[in-house]
Amino acid sequence: MLDLALSILFSSLIFVVFKLYDTYRIQTLYAIIINYLVASSVGMYFYERKIDLLEIPEKPWFIGTLVLGMLFILVFNLMAATSQKSGVSVASVATKMSLVIPVIFGLLVYNEKLGALKSIGILLALAAVYFASIKEKDVPLKKNIIILPALVFIGSGIIDTSIKYLEETLVPKEEFPLFSAVVFGSAAITGLLFVAIKSFKKWSLPNISTALGGITLGILNYFSIFYLLRALQHENLNSSSVFTINNVAIVMFSTLLGVVLFKERISAKNWMGISLAIISILLVALF
Repeated sequence: MLDLALSILFSSLIFVVFKLYDTYRIQTLYAIIINYLVASSVGMYFYERKIDLLEIPEKPWFIGTLVLGMLFILVFNLMAATSQKSGVSVASVATKMSLVIPVIFGLLVYNEKLGALKSIGILLALAAVYFASIKEKDVPLKKNIIILPALVFIGSGIIDTSIKYLEETLVPKEEFPLFSAVVFGSAAITGLLFVAIKSFKKWSLPNISTALGGITLGILNYFSIFYLLRALQHENLNSSSVFTINNVAIVMFSTLLGVVLFKERISAKNWMGISLAIISILLVALF
């Protein structure tokens, strides 16, 4: 249970770090690129076998890592923007509700059965994203208030679905640390190319605060996955229980952190969305 608790802690702190980026005026894109460089380096360090860089492009999953890298950098930027503009709780709900997308993929591709309760869970997930995102009447309505969480929801779901598909079809278990490291590296390279194109005429380097923010995020990012994988290997916990506890706890803990650390205002409709999120995760994961 310690591994699962650490995964929940690190995952929740990711949303807090995104919120702090806005407070301390950290260059988000640069920090996210540094984050992926750090996460990739840590993944390479923990890979027990000898690494031959020339063999990596020959791996059957290599093309998939390039696509995932682009998705990672895009979705992480959307998560950061959502945390900063809509709040930590909104970002966590939108991210964790995305588990319904892999479920739907499993129905269409693997012909998995969908019970009545799981169907209700999927519908509740969509409602949860909406209610967790809307603001009170006295808060000015912005066009992107729903768009950002919706994009995080869709993007996170596509990433989870893609990883699940690649793991089941192309990636051997012993190569998962290397696979993760290459995905992180691909995300970093994608971000660097974007910055290079954007700053073609005027190049600027990240400041010390941005570098520290990126390193912190990279460590949290890697170990949130590392400890989740360790929890999944626990003999007394099945995968559905692990994912259920993990997702529900992250939604609840990140919401608590948002209220305590940033004094985020949670309206009755927002609490309704958070409650629907928890119910949805339980229904989708357990039935």
